[in-house]
Amino acid sequence: MTQNLSLDNLKLLKKFMKRILFVITQSEFGGAQRFLYELTTRLNKERYEILVASNSEKKSDFLNSLGQKGIKTKRLTFLKRNVNPFYDFLALIQLIILINRFKPDFLHLNSSKSGVLGSIAGFMIKSLKFSAKGGSATGGKNLKIIYRIGGWSFNDPGPLWKKKIFILAEKITAGFKNVIVVNNQSDFEQAVKLKIKPKKELKLIYNGIDALKTDFLPKDEARLELGISQAPLLKVTGQADFIIGTIANFYPTKGLEYLVEAIRFLNFQFSIFNFQLVLIGDGIERPKIEELIKKYKLGNSIILAGQIPEARKFMKAFDIFVLPSVKEGFPWSVLDAMAAKLPVVTTDVGALPEIIENNKNGILVEPKNPQQLAEAIRYLLENERVRQEFSLQAHQTVLFKFQIEKMVRETEELFSDENHN
Repeated sequence: MTQNLSLDNLKLLKKFMKRILFVITQSEFGGAQRFLYELTTRLNKERYEILVASNSEKKSDFLNSLGQKGIKTKRLTFLKRNVNPFYDFLALIQLIILINRFKPDFLHLNSSKSGVLGSIAGFMIKSLKFSAKGGSATGGKNLKIIYRIGGWSFNDPGPLWKKKIFILAEKITAGFKNVIVVNNQSDFEQAVKLKIKPKKELKLIYNGIDALKTDFLPKDEARLELGISQAPLLKVTGQADFIIGTIANFYPTKGLEYLVEAIRFLNFQFSIFNFQLVLIGDGIERPKIEELIKKYKLGNSIILAGQIPEARKFMKAFDIFVLPSVKEGFPWSVLDAMAAKLPVVTTDVGALPEIIENNKNGILVEPKNPQQLAEAIRYLLENERVRQEFSLQAHQTVLFKFQIEKMVRETEELFSDENHN
């Protein structure tokens, strides 16, 4: 009798639970994956039934991490980052089948490719005579489509014709989406200016972190694990006095070649400093970075640490954090660095001017300007008092302005039917 009652209660609970299908193109950890991990692991499992779908090109720490937290995942064989008409068509079919079977109340799309294909699939489910009847609360025609973009793809480096195609794709598919979420004011204003979506159908939600989380490794332990506790060279001591650090995927948008150039300038112009640069991450730009390091004979000055799980835990290995991006959305790594009380040097792109107040809690420089990067790093190397002041102000910024509870709360408000009437 008790068992039957429990089963009845479970069925009743599931009847009123909302189903959310999250779709993201890539399954390797990056900014969008970090957002989904932080969000889905904090949503109330008694209110929402969650499924996260992504590609399966390689072993995925992202999907595995979600699985360890009890989040259901689905691998989409044909969903690829690069444009390929054949694979894109197959991915569209996969998405239609998945939506039809899972019957979500909300389809939450992340990144440009999944945003385009997912919104088309959702539109077809809503418009055509598919068998889907929606989740527990809605019919298929009432499926709500939410698109979160962490930086417009048409801002990526590339030819003008390609940018125009990306803008056109965003405009066409915007009509299929109930709301578009951006994580910085610059992207919000671009969407309005380019008439991608009316203001009332745009939502600005900043990324947030738990600034009081204390899982950073102590400096000595972090350096030991990174293999930089005894730097191999540099000037007199054989050990680096300063460690400059970056955590980033090796993509063209991250501008890592400009940071390598900046280190070259520092070696030539400010040789009194005993420092090393540690780059944590990997990606398609790695061969290019390795070639530059070899070309400029910077093997003793730059360490490529590779991809490291939970890389944020190593933040305290650094004395200064640098992110030289040429295009950004809202980088988690900068928030992590600020939470670790590091002084930050970064570029004036994307949300970064909304995070960093120049010469108060960090330094902003022009993108693609290695000379400015070098001068900003030199300034911090020379001024311990400034480093300490920036570190304190940076921590206060994330503590009071970029709270993860606020990010989750504002996102969860989107899963209310009242917001889509």
